[in-house]
Amino acid sequence: MAVIHKFEQNGVKMLLDANSGALHIIDDIIYDVIDYYKDYNRQAIVDKLSQKYDKNAILEAIDELKELEDNGLLYTEDSYESIATKNGENSYIKALCLNIAHDCNLRCKYCFASKGDYHGKRSLMSEEVGKAAIDFVIEKSGSRKNIEVDLFGGEPLMNFDVAKSIVEYGNEQGKIHNKSIRFTITTNALLLNDNIIDYLDKNMSNVVLSIDGRKEVNDDIRVRVDGSGTFDSILPKIKKMVDRRTKGKQYYVRGTFTSKNLDFYNDVIALADMGFKEISIEPVVLPDGDELALKEEHLDTIFEQYDKLTEEILRRKKEGNDFKFYHFAIDIDGGPCIYKRISGCGAGFEYIAVTPEGDIYPCHQFVGNEKFKLGTVFDKTIDQEISQSFKDAHIYNKAKCKDCWAKFYCSGGCQANNFNFNNSVLMPYELGCKMQKKRIECALRIKAEKFMEEE
Repeated sequence: MAVIHKFEQNGVKMLLDANSGALHIIDDIIYDVIDYYKDYNRQAIVDKLSQKYDKNAILEAIDELKELEDNGLLYTEDSYESIATKNGENSYIKALCLNIAHDCNLRCKYCFASKGDYHGKRSLMSEEVGKAAIDFVIEKSGSRKNIEVDLFGGEPLMNFDVAKSIVEYGNEQGKIHNKSIRFTITTNALLLNDNIIDYLDKNMSNVVLSIDGRKEVNDDIRVRVDGSGTFDSILPKIKKMVDRRTKGKQYYVRGTFTSKNLDFYNDVIALADMGFKEISIEPVVLPDGDELALKEEHLDTIFEQYDKLTEEILRRKKEGNDFKFYHFAIDIDGGPCIYKRISGCGAGFEYIAVTPEGDIYPCHQFVGNEKFKLGTVFDKTIDQEISQSFKDAHIYNKAKCKDCWAKFYCSGGCQANNFNFNNSVLMPYELGCKMQKKRIECALRIKAEKFMEEE
């Protein structure tokens, strides 16, 4: 089915052909003509718009749309659904989330992991489990050469010695089995010191550093066990870590916005003004009854913040002082392969999470829900029924996604959020959908600026 989407973002009117990915910057007349183009003949369209536009201008707009359509740049058919039939083929694990610490030195008020213990006992992963997890992912990666391993928590630096052992073992086994294992760590930065910073810089392909923006916002939410804030402690350490990553090495600072800081634009800009170039401030996902939860009534304000952020990014880019906002960094030209666009992150069949005890779940957000336990790294088996259910949860099996203009950019949303809000991975989390669509429009607007500069 052909799907198009017209929208206006930060003063520019655009038209997206969803199936081809073609993005067109359009004028007012085409913006209006497109509403009638498929359902009315030329004269009828002229009649409907003749009081607003000159007849010849209307006819010219119709001809332009027809040319785009004839050239396969508009109203293209979806030719990718057949790719979903790959679901019957074998899958290979390519990414591993190692929960090396089900414990944390913070008590963040929005924590999805129940303040670090994942609704269970506080525990740290042993070397034995960590090495078994590496063995498991190497064996289950099949012919894949590249493997991603994320050292996660809780707070993974609370188990730093084991983390180092896992990295060392992964590097050794990678060489033996001709695999390239890339390690990432996500940390709240409290335990960073010169030695740890040096180690992470040398051994991590990406370092994710948590901070919620402005001091008053961060210190209200990201608190220690005694309730005290963390901003003054973590900011110098995060800056030192980032300064070490300036030679093309990946990092980003990430935060979360809640109902208490709907003006999160100011948190993004605060981080940018601190000198950070890779920034993510993500919407909190909490049950409706939580005081920090985002609600439908907040969307207008959230959208205004995204609009302001888009404008500021465009302005700073012209000044040569730009930064990257994670949720606007969509590769319109290429991006992930079509199979990934159809199936999303691969949770449950290409991506798994491992607990300190060695239990396997589809992702870190399913940890603790026994319904989704896939197996253990010691058994070296995966529950194929559960895995297949995640594999089948692609956009063509999600009724609300199949004909959506944004489907190839969001891939049906986060499976965990879908399940937690709707008790089904096949039913998208609606509030998340609406925010994602807005972010995609902002990303397309930023991309359009490049087109306009080249003309």
